[in-house]
Amino acid sequence: MSDLFDEYPMLIFALEALVALALLIFIVVWTASGKKKNQNRTSDPAKRR
Repeated sequence: MSDLFDEYPMLIFALEALVALALLIFIVVWTASGKKKNQNRTSDPAKRR
């Protein structure tokens, strides 16, 4: 494995960028789905009464 990184030193930066992108997409999807769930509960205050 270290031979691979010795041969292609930029590979570790590409892997780090992919992990960061995946984490960003996960956070955006997770927060957007939570916002939709809370929005459905509190969208119409008249329905709560």
